[in-house]
Amino acid sequence: MARAGITSERLTQTAAELADEIGFDQVTVSAVARRLGVKDPSLYAHIENARELKVRVALLALEELADKAATALAGRAGKDALVAFANAYRDYAKKHPGRYAASQFKLDPETAATSAAPRHAEMTRAILRGYNLPEPDQTDAVRFLGSTFHGYVSLELAGAFRHTPREADTSWAWALDTLDFALTNHSRKPT
Repeated sequence: MARAGITSERLTQTAAELADEIGFDQVTVSAVARRLGVKDPSLYAHIENARELKVRVALLALEELADKAATALAGRAGKDALVAFANAYRDYAKKHPGRYAASQFKLDPETAATSAAPRHAEMTRAILRGYNLPEPDQTDAVRFLGSTFHGYVSLELAGAFRHTPREADTSWAWALDTLDFALTNHSRKPT
């Protein structure tokens, strides 16, 4: 029987908050149980195992991030959309580093297909339509943008840019200008 006051939603939210505080890799059933003031076995009324706990945090993070990105994109096109989308990802990662890490958690194909992950790809493709990229270039561009955003944000969160006085925001703006330039000019290349 489930302990009063603990719901699946509360369990997931607590794990997500803990991820932001101590890191997604450190989130365990025991750590969440301690945070909730219960014994580990009482959580198994809501989850099967530790992997399910991590999957729930990943699904929550993907949904939150998709919602933030969609809000940022509303009514925007071209470079304005690209910058808003990229900033939504970066801002989310900075505000919720553990949840952002969870959004990268490997999900099984069935779970991934029913998660918010496809929304992320759809939004990226919507931005790219403004650059007139045909397939297979569009797929390459989706991967290019995702890896650029994730790479920059991951390095920034790890403190990799602290060795220079140049502001990370300035380099981020430069990276986005360069992405826009590359996408704009790639669509004009001769076939």
